[in-house]
Amino acid sequence: MDVILLERVEKLGAIGDVVKVKDGFARNFLLPRKKALRANEANRKVFEANRARIESDNAARRGEAEKDAGSFKDAQITLIRQASNTGQLYGSVAVRDLVESLNADGHKVTKSQVVLDKPIKAIGLYEVRVALHPEVSVAVKVNVARSPEEAEMQAQGVDVMSSMFERDEAGFTEDYDPNAEPGATAEVQSEQAEG
Repeated sequence: MDVILLERVEKLGAIGDVVKVKDGFARNFLLPRKKALRANEANRKVFEANRARIESDNAARRGEAEKDAGSFKDAQITLIRQASNTGQLYGSVAVRDLVESLNADGHKVTKSQVVLDKPIKAIGLYEVRVALHPEVSVAVKVNVARSPEEAEMQAQGVDVMSSMFERDEAGFTEDYDPNAEPGATAEVQSEQAEG
């Protein structure tokens, strides 16, 4: 189906472009969200008559988005989640969690503006894109950790998982007696030797 775009759509085109898209994409996404019109003679005339108004509205929205983008400078959110010893989260960080954290920090965003390419399923630092307008997007750093202390270490650039495994290797080692009963501890062995 051919459609006339009413706003810039990523990977498709800019305002006024006539593009060919799959019928389902047009019917289920572009047309209901007022991002496009069917490309027929009547709609072309309507679009050309209103082109100046559509472009000025878009420019005004883009200006507001650029102003809002200034408030996102160095925006960073920290999410404390439970995770296994290997760093895998019990569950995942969803778009809803990111929206709630950003709104709590005073940034007004909606779920449709947060672009999460793949779900966040492990602790670490991530960069998430927030599309404030089809032509304006900002990057937000997301710090997912198990505790505030761990989040602080990650923010300073420490790889928490590798440092944790280093600590384990340099940890406690138990004396080994080849003649000991299986499962016996060093204290039990010394008592047996004394008795």
